[in-house]
Amino acid sequence: MTTTADLETLLAAHENDAFAPDALAALDHREEFPAGAVHLLDDAGLPAHYVLPTDGDLGETVALLRTVARRDLTVAIAHGKTFLGAAPVWVAGTRDQAARLAARVRAGEPVCWGLTERHHGADLLAGEFAAAADTDTGADGDGAGWRLTGEKWLINNATRSTLACVLARTDAAGGARGFSLFLVDKSRLPEGAWRNLPKVRTHGIRGADISGFVLDGAPVPADALIGQEGDGIPVVLKTLQLTRVTCAALSLGAADHALRLARDFVIGRELYGRRLADVPHVRRILGRAAAAALTAEAVSVLSARSVHTLPGELSAVSAITKAYVPTLTQETLGTLGELLGVRGFLTSPPGGGFAKLERDHRICAIFDGSTAVNRAALLNQMPRLARQLSRRRTDGEGLRAAADLTAPLPPFAPDRLTLLSVTGCSAVQALPDLAARLRRQGPPEAGPLLDLLLAELARLEEESADFVPVAGGLPSTAFRLAEAYERAYASASCLLLWLENPHLRAGGLGGNALWLRACLTVLLGVDDSKVLDTLAEAVLRTPAPEFTLLGGAA
Repeated sequence: MTTTADLETLLAAHENDAFAPDALAALDHREEFPAGAVHLLDDAGLPAHYVLPTDGDLGETVALLRTVARRDLTVAIAHGKTFLGAAPVWVAGTRDQAARLAARVRAGEPVCWGLTERHHGADLLAGEFAAAADTDTGADGDGAGWRLTGEKWLINNATRSTLACVLARTDAAGGARGFSLFLVDKSRLPEGAWRNLPKVRTHGIRGADISGFVLDGAPVPADALIGQEGDGIPVVLKTLQLTRVTCAALSLGAADHALRLARDFVIGRELYGRRLADVPHVRRILGRAAAAALTAEAVSVLSARSVHTLPGELSAVSAITKAYVPTLTQETLGTLGELLGVRGFLTSPPGGGFAKLERDHRICAIFDGSTAVNRAALLNQMPRLARQLSRRRTDGEGLRAAADLTAPLPPFAPDRLTLLSVTGCSAVQALPDLAARLRRQGPPEAGPLLDLLLAELARLEEESADFVPVAGGLPSTAFRLAEAYERAYASASCLLLWLENPHLRAGGLGGNALWLRACLTVLLGVDDSKVLDTLAEAVLRTPAPEFTLLGGAA
């Protein structure tokens, strides 16, 4: 197993070969797969962290993928896709299926997830890729096997993968129980049963293997079925609760990279005899970007740990995380791009890394459900979330375990995943108690921010109380309600990490509650130039390559 420190050291040692920025940029220009970097990660043991049962730690997986993403998003997306492809087996596979797949993933075999189709996109219920029962493919008394036929398209690692987890129609009538999931092993298919489709040229992540495949009566054994026949859509929805949280690692890494480029630029650039880093407006921009990055980090950390401690709430938490973190990060990249000016558009040094980074990150908001899809998923649960918010009930034990970074995590429990959260979202529901704790503990400077936060929560509670999802679509105004709920979760994440972790209340960032006040300032839209200027100074003084909440800056 690999630690983030070990991985960072390894990547730094290969800045002149596999992870050389110029080399990765050249591969991107030629639209070539970054095979050298991917193989280095395989040899480092990163695939072992894509295995969730029985002792996996999703928070650690997110941290490791973030470490790769801050170097190059294409590499992180190409390598991390194996977790997405394998996750349905962690959610619904048998113990034997999980054990067999775990061994192959640890050995570095890539796995892709075949969900989308050329003519149906994200409309999974319209999928035509089909599986038919076939007694000729049964083996050893395991029952009938299956024949798979159809096309999957715009699939990451479709051509390079050894294994593919595919969603197939098993009932001609379709519907919520008309689809099933299968783990297909290319090496066990007869010649001609599998055909790879050409790589698709993309705006970002140009070197990634975004392609597809066609199966023509491909025979698979009975034990290729994941879960029960007809379980495909529910298993996909539960799996997305894991993958949406994991995708936040890509955005966190992108924010790390962008903040470093901006910091180096303003330190080294002079304007009219004055260092750019000393210009007040520039410092506000840098401070606000840093606060946004720390807020996204707090959301991601709490959500990833909640996979283990609050699995029953993941249908809400994962949708919040996937909508909020990539959107906030893309906005931050836009702001920092304006700060870099023309250098942000260059494709060669200085500043060339930012142009690639910005276009590569755009896909992160689309992976595993777009921002609109995730906000719609949250709004469909809003009546239940609103009721639980008014009751103020929380899973206090699960919430504390998620927030306390020193607390041991329980094993991932797939049987506790639900399609809808019965208990709502404990973090948001705990906000009044969290604010009261912070008032008692101090610092007093946080008091006015807490007043604003509770006023925002009261408005959220009032507006959500009468909200009813509309059949056939949601009005655009409804999405503002989802955004408000996301901000409430982000605020709760910051308060929880502050209250439950003494080490985050120490050092330069913790002193006088700097990082907490800066995050709340941005979340609440407060114009506090002093706190943002102070945070910018902390960014400029940080000796570590990256400025983060959990390491390198405190």
